Amino acid sequence: MAASSTISSKGQITVPIEIRNRLGLHPGDRVEFCVEGGRTILRPIREEGNAFEQFIGALPCDDPNTTAVDFWRELRGHEDDL
Repeated sequence: MAASSTISSKGQITVPIEIRNRLGLHPGDRVEFCVEGGRTILRPIREEGNAFEQFIGALPCDDPNTTAVDFWRELRGHEDDL
């Protein structure tokens, strides 16, 4: 895939939509430019974080101290081990 852009007087470029889509880039995302083996590579900077953070608060529960095990026990209507 080849795409091009023009560098502005401030050194800014517009990343073509095809490249943004392919890399999953959105406004405010950070990218890095790396030179590897004579090639310049543009790649997104991905924050290393907890992969499960997106699920925090997904269980319908009023008590923040309730665990998933407690939730399932209550949902099933018994206190037996899962």
